[in-house]
Amino acid sequence: MTSPKPELLAPERLVTDFFAALAQGRVEQALAVVDDDILYTNVGLPSVRGKQLFGTVMGALGGGGIVGFDLEMRAISADADGDGVVLTERIDELRVGPLRMTFWVCGRHEVRDGRLTVWRDYFDFVAVTRGFARGVLALAIPALRRPLRNPISASAGS
Repeated sequence: MTSPKPELLAPERLVTDFFAALAQGRVEQALAVVDDDILYTNVGLPSVRGKQLFGTVMGALGGGGIVGFDLEMRAISADADGDGVVLTERIDELRVGPLRMTFWVCGRHEVRDGRLTVWRDYFDFVAVTRGFARGVLALAIPALRRPLRNPISASAGS
C-alpha cells in the first residue's frame, strides 16, 4: 500500500509562506520548499544557482544577525492556467544594524511540483541608491524613516 502524496501548496501561497518564513528568520523552513537546482537572480547582479549556495545567501539575510530582510507585498498574481508562475510587486526592506533601506521590487517566481525553482527580481538601482541614502539620513533624522505598512514578518505564515 502506498502512502498518499502530501497536498502541494498553491504556488501563490507557497511564495507568500516562503517570504514570511525568510522575514521571520525561519530560514530552514523557507529552504524546505526550495528546489535543489534553484536559480536566484537579481537582474543586473550575478545569479546564484543551487540550494546550498542559495541557503548560504538566505541565511545571511534571515539568520537573526546584524543583517535582516522584510517586505511588504503590494500585489501578487499567479497564472490562471496553473503553470506555476507567480508575479510579485513588493517593497523590500534590507537591514544592516540600525540602517534600514526600502525599495520597490518586482519578482517572478516559478514553482514546479511544490518547489520554488526560480526566483528572479527586477529593481531600479537608482531606487535602491535612494533607499540607501534615505536610510542613512534616517539614522540622524528618524522622521525620514519609511517603515513598511504591512510587513510580511507580522503575518502568521505557515
